[in-house]
Amino acid sequence: MVNGKIANEIRRIFRDPGVVVIFIVATLAYPLLYKAIYWNEQITNVPVAVVDLSNSPQSRAFLHKWNAAPDICLTHTCTSMAEAEQLLRDQNVHGIIYFPRDFAAQLADPLGQAHISLYCDMSSFLYMKAIYLSCNQVMLEQMRNIQIDRYEQMGMGEEFAWALVQDAPYHEIALFTPTGGYGSFLIPAVLMLILHQTLFFGICMLGGTAREENMDQYSLESLLARAAAYFVIYFGLSVIVLGLYPRLFDIPHVGAIDDILLLIVPYLLAIIFFSLCVSVFIRNRESGLVLLISSSLIFLFMAGISWPKEMIPDAWWYIACCIPYTHGAHAFIHINSMGASLLHTNHFTASAMPEWIALWIQTGAYFLFACLLFFFRKRQGNKAAKQ
Repeated sequence: MVNGKIANEIRRIFRDPGVVVIFIVATLAYPLLYKAIYWNEQITNVPVAVVDLSNSPQSRAFLHKWNAAPDICLTHTCTSMAEAEQLLRDQNVHGIIYFPRDFAAQLADPLGQAHISLYCDMSSFLYMKAIYLSCNQVMLEQMRNIQIDRYEQMGMGEEFAWALVQDAPYHEIALFTPTGGYGSFLIPAVLMLILHQTLFFGICMLGGTAREENMDQYSLESLLARAAAYFVIYFGLSVIVLGLYPRLFDIPHVGAIDDILLLIVPYLLAIIFFSLCVSVFIRNRESGLVLLISSSLIFLFMAGISWPKEMIPDAWWYIACCIPYTHGAHAFIHINSMGASLLHTNHFTASAMPEWIALWIQTGAYFLFACLLFFFRKRQGNKAAKQ
C-alpha cells in the first residue's frame, strides 16, 4: 500500500513542471551559478587613491611597498580628501589612503605616534578585503622597522632590538581556505542552503497545489509515502551537490565521502518533515515562493556562518537551532572543509557528531509534529465532510 503511494507521489512530482524545475533544475543549476559568480575568489589591482599631505620619504616608502602587492594598484594621487572622495563616489577607485602632514614628524619623535587613515569601498566585501589586508601587512612590517630604529636610538644593539621585536614570532597558515578566497568559504554553506530551500519550496508547492485541487490527504501512510518519495529523489541530488560539486569547483574537500553520506540521511529527513509541517498551513501554490524568498537570506545569516554566531542575539540563535539548515551547514563545513568525521574520530580529528545528533533529534521531533498536524487536519476534514 505504501509502496504504491510512493510511486504515485513520484509520478505526481514529475508531472508538475514547476516542481521538476525546483527539485531538479534549480538544485543542480544554482551551485553552478554561484560558483560562476565567485569563480575568481580573489581580485587584483583594485584601484586606490592616495592623499599624501606628508610627502615624505617615509610615506613614499610605505606606498612603494604597498603598491608592490598584487591586490591593489595606486592609480590616483590627489591633493585633497575632497578630490579623493569624488573619485570614490564615481567608482573610479575603491579605496583611499590618507597621510597627515605630521606623519614624518611623528615617526621621528621617539614618543610620537603616527596615524594613517584608510577608507574602503564597502559595496563589495572583496574590495574591502583586498585593500585592508594588503595595507595591514605593509603596516605591520613598517611598525617592526620603526620599533627597531627606536630601540637602536635608545642605545640598544641591533641584535637585541631585533630580539625584542621578534619576541613572539608567528607564521600564518591558512588551514581551511588556502587561497583565502570568499568562494571557498561561502560555497559549502550555499550548497546546503540550496538543498534545504529547493526541497522546502517544492514540498510547499505540492502542498499548496493539493489544497487548491482538494486532493490533500492527511493519513499516516500519505505522510510516510510523501517523505519517502522526496528522500529518494533528493538523496541522489545531494550526492551530486555535496560529493561531486566541491571537487568539480576545486574548493576544499578533505572530508570522507562516507561521512557525507551519513550526514545526508538525517539532513534530508529533517528538512522533509520540517517542510511537511509547514505545508499543512499552505493554502495555495504561490505561498511557497513567498516563504522561499523571505527565509533564504535569514536562514543563511542566522546559521552563524556568513555572520559570526557571537554577534547573533541568543533569542535568534535558539530559533536558528530549530532550522535543519543550521546544524546541516555546520556539519558539512566541518566534514568537507575541516576534515571532521562521524566514523573515525580521535584526539587529532574533530567530530561532527553533535550536529549529526541534533539533526536526528529534529527528524524525530518534526516527524511527530507532522503526524500531529496531519491528524488534526484529517479530523477537521472529516467534520467538514459530515456537515
